[in-house]
Amino acid sequence: MFNLMKTAILMAAITALFMAIGAMLGGRSGMMLALVVALGMNFFSYWFSDTMVLKMYNAREVDDSSAPQFYAMVRELAQKAQLPMPRVYLIDEDAPNAFATGRNPEHAAVAATTGILRVLNERELRGVMAHELAHVKHRDILISTVSATMAGAISMLANFAMFFSGRDSEGRPANPLVGILVAVLAPIAASVIQMAISRAREFEADRGGAEISGDPAALASALEKIQRIAQGLPLEATERHPETAQMMIMNPLHGGGLSRLFSTHPATEERVARLLEMVRR
Repeated sequence: MFNLMKTAILMAAITALFMAIGAMLGGRSGMMLALVVALGMNFFSYWFSDTMVLKMYNAREVDDSSAPQFYAMVRELAQKAQLPMPRVYLIDEDAPNAFATGRNPEHAAVAATTGILRVLNERELRGVMAHELAHVKHRDILISTVSATMAGAISMLANFAMFFSGRDSEGRPANPLVGILVAVLAPIAASVIQMAISRAREFEADRGGAEISGDPAALASALEKIQRIAQGLPLEATERHPETAQMMIMNPLHGGGLSRLFSTHPATEERVARLLEMVRR
């Protein structure tokens, strides 16, 4: 229920942001048009955002016959977590990573790159997939997927803002400062929203994943290995759609500066330390 409330707040915040941008660009009529667009986006995001994200990554669904060992692992962990069997996807990328998506446990999906299957041993992979199933169990996959879809839409809106802020008689932007302001502030607002919802939930998913798999040390080892290997292997789909980075078990984006400022994941060292503390307890 709490995560549904957070999702509702997020949708309301994005709607308000869209209306403010519409008002800046087109006055009252622009605000009303932005409201209609935002309501349509809210509907689409709730029902179809998971499908959209999976298509962004060219994820292919697998089953008992196409990926028997991996599918059986997810099924066994889902049973341990007392969850319905999610849809299972593979992404043909060398960079090791994984994520969960969907609007609720009954309509959930988990996805992993082929790279993560190659670099992790069985214990480590179990820890990672248990982490993703913990996201499903905690019901935070909806807000994660919705925020990714909406942040992408806001970024697109910001990119077009300067071109739709009106023109003077000579064809120049009537108010270029408005367009520039929107182009700068809108992506930042979206990033702040993502940052606010993401960091604490990763700690909770680590803890929940360790409990589901019964092996916190394996998840800690997986996180260290993923971070080490992913530094030199960009995840191409995430570089094209950075708003989806907050869904991953490890932030796949490269670079510093603002990228670090808006990082949606806690420091790997702190995550590992908490998992190893579970081992000691």
